[in-house]
Amino acid sequence: MSRSVVEQATEELRRAILTGHLAPGEEYSLRELAGMLNISFIPIREALRSLESEGLVIMRPGRSAVIAPLNLDDLHGIYRLRRALEPEIAQRSCTLLTAKDLDRLESQAADFGAREHGMADIYDDHHAFHLALLAPAATTWDIRVLTTLWRASERYIRIGFGQLDPDPAEHERRGRAHMDLVEAFRTRDPATVAAAVEQHLARNENIAISALS
Repeated sequence: MSRSVVEQATEELRRAILTGHLAPGEEYSLRELAGMLNISFIPIREALRSLESEGLVIMRPGRSAVIAPLNLDDLHGIYRLRRALEPEIAQRSCTLLTAKDLDRLESQAADFGAREHGMADIYDDHHAFHLALLAPAATTWDIRVLTTLWRASERYIRIGFGQLDPDPAEHERRGRAHMDLVEAFRTRDPATVAAAVEQHLARNENIAISALS
């Protein structure tokens, strides 16, 4: 079995889960999922095992899987871990990022405010933006853990921010919030940066909570 087939199946199923095309709480047979992707159920089974380790699916005895439900306790747990990691890494990263790095990130943050771009349009760039802010001080394990947490929170974020997309003022606020993060990093002051990251996470968590309602 080609490893690339498994990787492709994993990526396509992950994207379908994160965007809500595979609905939380719904059960799908391996045969159903294989039919959706037009491949055999063997790579589907391997892909689901990987997604189970990310907390996105729950495997059932036999040949089916349930898309992990959205859960308030899980959401609080995700953000508790993010608050423990991200501000601390940011405190060290702010002294390592160059002025050129921050100029590039500021330009990207401004693009987040474009009215024609909804959360679904910018999410990959949004992920890359936050990774770039932390990467200079992050170890391979930091990135591995953070990526898992970001993926776990992505479904909530996409739904929560998606509900706000019709409001043009929300797009402007979204851009401003990310530009404020860059401005905090420009101070090179670890305490200022940590506070800005914690504030950013708190607002995102509140918006994610709205997705559950």
